[in-house]
Amino acid sequence: MVSKAIVKQLRQMQKNEITEYHIYTLIARRLKNEQDREILKRIALQEKAHAEIWGRYTGLQIKPNKFKIFYYRVLCFLFGYTFTLKILERKEDRAQKNYALIAEAVPEAEMIIKEENEHEHELINMLNEERLSYVGSIVLGLNDALVELTGTLAGLTFALADSRIISLSGLITGIAASLSMAASEYLSAKADGNKNALKSALYTGCAYVVTVAILILPYLLFAGNRFLALGVMLFAVIFIIFIFNFYISVAKDLSFKKRFFQMCAISLGVAVISFAIGLLVKMFFRIDI
Repeated sequence: MVSKAIVKQLRQMQKNEITEYHIYTLIARRLKNEQDREILKRIALQEKAHAEIWGRYTGLQIKPNKFKIFYYRVLCFLFGYTFTLKILERKEDRAQKNYALIAEAVPEAEMIIKEENEHEHELINMLNEERLSYVGSIVLGLNDALVELTGTLAGLTFALADSRIISLSGLITGIAASLSMAASEYLSAKADGNKNALKSALYTGCAYVVTVAILILPYLLFAGNRFLALGVMLFAVIFIIFIFNFYISVAKDLSFKKRFFQMCAISLGVAVISFAIGLLVKMFFRIDI
């Protein structure tokens, strides 16, 4: 006889399984790789079967969590299926602990634990998303833009008084640097015999341009207060570093803290040095623009 407490757990697990069935199905539809798509479809059907097993004990037909499905659809659109599947994988790890707790009362739980372990193994082996092949190019563009433009804008903030001139100078510097970085990445990849040299260059250039746009935006929004714009820009730097490193740590199973603090120290350190240089330049040349 299954206790009421376990039935309550089973209802929640049933809802999670049927929700994950819909999530896996949606992700599978987005995949171009036929083999990966078929693996995800099979896993989705297993999740549905698990929900049906729990339904025998709850006696209910539970609807999926629509908000959770929408959330993972957006996550997949923004960050790709590798990141999304890794997040789901973490959820399944926690779910397996619940299965172990009810295994004595529900014999099928052991079979489900085994299948969930197979899911994890298959998911790890199938992840081969194109964008992750260009992480090095993205890091190059992102990191260079953060370091170079953070320093440039911080220096200009003290050297110049007009936020419009600061943003214009930063924009010109950023666009020129992004083209330079993209061209350098193309030539470097081409020299290494990389057949996708153009794609590598595009990833580097796009990462640079997007970062430039985000960092210059505060100077356009807060044109009347360049120091407020500087503060918002530095916050944006930390936010970009946080989001990027969280994405990489999940998608590629790397350490988050070490990479995050390392990038922050470099970018903010350059900003502080450039800030001081800007002050000295203004005092020495007596510039007041």
